Formats: sequence, structure tokens, C-alpha cells
Amino acid sequence: MTSLPGLSTAKLSIAEAVDSMLKDPMPLRFSAYDGSATGHEDSPYEIHLANERGLNYILTAPGDLGFGRAYVAGDLVIKGVHPGDPYEAFKLVQGKLSFRRPGPAELVTLLRSLGVSHLRPPAPPPQEAPSKLRRTLEGLRHSLGRDAEAIHHHYDVSNAFYEMVLGPSMTYTCAVFPTEDATLEEAQAHKYDLVARKLDLQSGQRLLDLGCGWGGMVRHAAREYGVHALGVTLSREQASWATQKIKEEGLDHLAEVRFLDYRLVEETDFDAVSSIGLTEHIGVKNYPSYFGFIRDKLRPHGRLLNHCITRPHNRHQSTGEFLDRYVFPDGELIGSGRIITDVQNVGLEVQHEENFRIHYAKTLAGWCQNLVDNWDACVDEVGEGTARVWGLYMAGSRIGFERNEIQLHHVLATKTDEEGLSGYPLRHDFGV
Repeated sequence: MTSLPGLSTAKLSIAEAVDSMLKDPMPLRFSAYDGSATGHEDSPYEIHLANERGLNYILTAPGDLGFGRAYVAGDLVIKGVHPGDPYEAFKLVQGKLSFRRPGPAELVTLLRSLGVSHLRPPAPPPQEAPSKLRRTLEGLRHSLGRDAEAIHHHYDVSNAFYEMVLGPSMTYTCAVFPTEDATLEEAQAHKYDLVARKLDLQSGQRLLDLGCGWGGMVRHAAREYGVHALGVTLSREQASWATQKIKEEGLDHLAEVRFLDYRLVEETDFDAVSSIGLTEHIGVKNYPSYFGFIRDKLRPHGRLLNHCITRPHNRHQSTGEFLDRYVFPDGELIGSGRIITDVQNVGLEVQHEENFRIHYAKTLAGWCQNLVDNWDACVDEVGEGTARVWGLYMAGSRIGFERNEIQLHHVLATKTDEEGLSGYPLRHDFGV
């Protein structure tokens, strides 16, 4: 590791500057456009800083945002892995690449070496959403308008792109793998059926699916269980695709998907409510009103199945600048304990809870493979920057699930009647 000579006029190369900032040796190869390099020469993976703009991104936005900007713009390249799935390189780096804060003298040396001109921030890549401050100036967090814009940013990318990444199921939530060797499509179908069985869906019942995506749960409930299913989504592209698919499958008489904020649903007296991947978007402070809304939509003995990404703890923790700007603006995660607490506090009775953390890691591996297999077509459809965002965030998320930094929980609850009856059996049997 390079020893910085205080206020010395000696200049460091980019690789030497990187080395000086690391707590431990670089776990793979690093090279830069100035010809310098560091790290293991025999590593199968190499991080290459290709130009000055990439250095500007990193220096003007320390942390994951700067590196993310440089990567999305193509100024930071990871050699040895496909950009659609940089998982193997990430896995090698994860937990082994940590930076230390430089002292004042060291900071002066670094700036002299790298150049003060690199402290001028370049325009961010076009895939970046506005900052939280700017979004706040344009609308209160989780207001109808701001939520609509946040959903539009992520879900209205391109239906054709999603078809290539997600596969035929067009399901953008954690699958449930019945066996280790089950395919992604089999696991998504199994997930929908597990949700249906947990909700005890019966022919003729009414289901409300909140944040329904491309209508996978709505169509499954209608097709397999004869349920009258209503789905709502804030993505116009999702609603359009789902409506067309419902018509193609001849399910018009049972299934409907609306382009609508869930808060504007007027119907009540549903037998079941499914919330699959929406809770992450509504804001933790809004959980009481959200679950209160669901309670009021259910008939007595009705059931709720909440499926969402969670933390392994119940403390507030930021999702990070990269995810907030490039993937899920305004997204928030918390532990299943907070979800269960707020479900109980609105008067619903929690009957069952289950963690599918490892299943989401397998799901993300499948999506990354789809992105790799369809890379050229995906780039043609949405541009290389957007495709790189997806490869980066999905591979990173996979590692997060594997390392128990994030989880995926089902919480099943019922609405009791005035006499305290829930309609729930003595012991549940989900048929698994």
C-alpha cells in the first residue's frame, strides 16, 4: 500500500491513488487510462477506468452513485464478465473492497495528483432520476403524482425489454422454486399458485391485486380458480400489456387490470387482497394507512397476502444513492417485524409468515441470464446504458439476498368478524 508523503509534491498515478485509499489490498485487477494498474495480475476480472469523465464521476459523487454513474456511462468497465451479469466479479469484491477516509494532508496530495479539474461534476447519464431534493420540490413524497412518476421511471422502460429479461411469465417479483432444478417459468407459476392457495381462492370469489404488474396474478386467479380478479398498477405500459393479454386468453369476463393508483379503488367487500411487490414503493410511514385501506376493502373472513422485499432487521436504512436514482426512486425497505406490527395494529390477524430470501437470489440469477442471452436485442431496445443499469442492480441484488442483507417475506392475515371469527382453519394446508 502506498504511503502518502503528506504535503509532498510527488504525484501519484490513478492506481497508486486508489491503493492509498484502500484498507486492504485490491482483491482483483484495477487499471486506468493513465496506464497505471494495481491488484492481482492473475485475477480473471479487471476493473478498468477508461477515461477522465469516469474519474470525474467517482470524485464528485463518492460512494455507489459515482461508481454507478461511471459504469452506466461506459467509463468504468469490468473485464472478464458480461455486462448483463457481472455477478462473479461482484461476488469477489463484496465485503473485500473497503475505503478509508483520508486525512487533510493526504487529501491535498490526492487532489494534486489527480487534478482539481476533476472536481467538476459531469452531467449524469440520462437514465438517472432527479435527486430526492429535486423530487421533493416537484411533489411530496408518496403523493399521487410523485408515486406515479417513480413507477413510470422504472416500469415504463419497454414492455419488449421486460419480455426478454423476465421471460414469458412477465413476472417481476420473486419466484418460488418447488425444487432446486425448477425453471424460472415453473417457479413463477408455482409462486402464483402458492399465493392463491394461501388466500384459499375459490370459484366466484373476488380478488383485488394491488400493484399487479403485467397481470400475472390476476390472470392466474381467473384462469386456474375462476376468481373475479381486479388488478391495479401505476404503470400505463403494464396496464396496456396486461389488458391485451387478458383478451388474448379469453379472460375478459373474470379479469381486469386498471391503470390506477390503489388509493383510488372504490370497490369493497373483496374475499382476498394480494399485494405482490408493492409495499416497497409506498413508504414505511404509510404502512398503517396502506394496511388500513386493505382491511377496509376486505369482507369479514377475507384474507391478505403481502409479498415484499424486506430487511433482516427493523431499523431504518437507506437503499443507497444508486438504487434511489437509477432503479427504485423513493423505494424503502424495513423488516418483516414492522410489517407484521402494522398489519396487526390495523386489526388484521396474522396467521402465517414465511421468508423466501434464497428464492429471490435464484430468481435474479435467472433474470440476469435472460439479459445475457438477449443482450444485443435489449441494447437495441433500450440502449446500452439502461441495459447496464439492469445488469448492475440485478447482480448486486442477488448478492444482497445471498448474504442475508435483504430478504423476501410473505405475511398472511385475515379479517375477523365482530365475534372474533376469522374463517381460518385449525391448521392451514397450502398443499406444499
